[in-house]
Amino acid sequence: MNRRWADAKIFLHVGFGWRPAVQARVKMDKRQILSLLGREVFCRAAHAGHPIQLFVRASNDEEAQMNVRYRVELSQAERAEITALLSGGKHAARKLKRAQILLAADAGASDDDIAINVGVGGSTVYRTKQRFVLGNLEAALSEQPRPGADRKLSGKEEALLVATACSKPPRGRARWTLELLAGELVTLTEHASVSRETVRRRLAENDLKPWRKDMWCIPQVDGAYVARMEDVLDLYAEEPDPKRPVVCFDESPTQLIGEVRQPIPPAPGQLERYDCEYKRNGTANLFIFLDVHRPWRKVKVTERRAAEDYAQCMRELVDVHYPDAAYIRVVQDNLSTHSAGALYQAFPPAEARRILRRLELHYTPKHASWLNMVEIEIGVLHSQCLDRRIETKEQLESEIAAWEHQRNASGARIKWMFTTDKARAKMGRAYPTSASLCEGQTKES
Repeated sequence: MNRRWADAKIFLHVGFGWRPAVQARVKMDKRQILSLLGREVFCRAAHAGHPIQLFVRASNDEEAQMNVRYRVELSQAERAEITALLSGGKHAARKLKRAQILLAADAGASDDDIAINVGVGGSTVYRTKQRFVLGNLEAALSEQPRPGADRKLSGKEEALLVATACSKPPRGRARWTLELLAGELVTLTEHASVSRETVRRRLAENDLKPWRKDMWCIPQVDGAYVARMEDVLDLYAEEPDPKRPVVCFDESPTQLIGEVRQPIPPAPGQLERYDCEYKRNGTANLFIFLDVHRPWRKVKVTERRAAEDYAQCMRELVDVHYPDAAYIRVVQDNLSTHSAGALYQAFPPAEARRILRRLELHYTPKHASWLNMVEIEIGVLHSQCLDRRIETKEQLESEIAAWEHQRNASGARIKWMFTTDKARAKMGRAYPTSASLCEGQTKES
């Protein structure tokens, strides 16, 4: 308790009802106030030596109102704990604001300044300081129980809701909905009704959205998968060799779409507008080459992607793009046309053999096209060049040629980070173990 004469004078005015009203905080009978002034326990510090300043006024003969000002004085340990809380980590916004209030109050800032700087109301500043002085740091930072009804679903019922949401939907329904889950809970529990909002909140707490699902390619990771993966990764990790270049190859289809009505160009304050109706002019196919060790890519536009088209690409790769290479190592996926037989379908046997002597074909594992570096380049091509309506094949070839020239001239390359060592560290479970090897040898014998 601050016992300076000014405070004592205020208390004297309180006792005789002289002081005018300034600010109301706590309502109390004036006889209670006078009795508090004589109590030694009330006058001692409330929390860790933090004093309380009382400013009291009597409004009339029936009641008196009291304004309690709490002084925050943090210890070294408390200050370090708050500083660590504000320095990093994921915490509730309200908790962080309370920590800022306590630090500012400890530095001597006024309640009004704290409220403005932290972005809270004056009552929030007052309550935070009050909880700290009368309680402790944990009480000041944490949430107090809020009024309202208890949770309708018990722990077992919430577990039942989660299990139901993760199960198959009823016959005739493609997926669970909030209404279906609410009705199922009424059937499985003793509740007469369960609201849609109750189900939504409980599912949100468990990060469940049964009406959504992802399509995912789930590969079979076995010895064959690992062998092909390490083969491709070793090629990427080799030093560049002009006589034995590594080229990634793939194809990508695209649509030729024309405008029915002329788009309206953008203007200040107005986005570009185009009509939702369009005209389909067929499709085209893109064969893409990407050199792993130098900034070079080549895109060839064709009408289809048959075995003959693939064979033509391989001949151009050997005779036009890498005429001086001893042989070219080609990384590609497992499409049926990506085979040596495609060259025999397109060319005489002697020509097919000549081309194949300068090619070394490497295949990515099945369902693992992400290991083909050219997939990244295809994504760049679509986002930078093809993300629009292109009407004709001639326009497509012109636009792709401009993009290709700019990207090659800029020296753009794919920075591949995944290596064999990282694959063994992250996918170690897929590698054959000694137990499985012994098991295989036992079966053979």
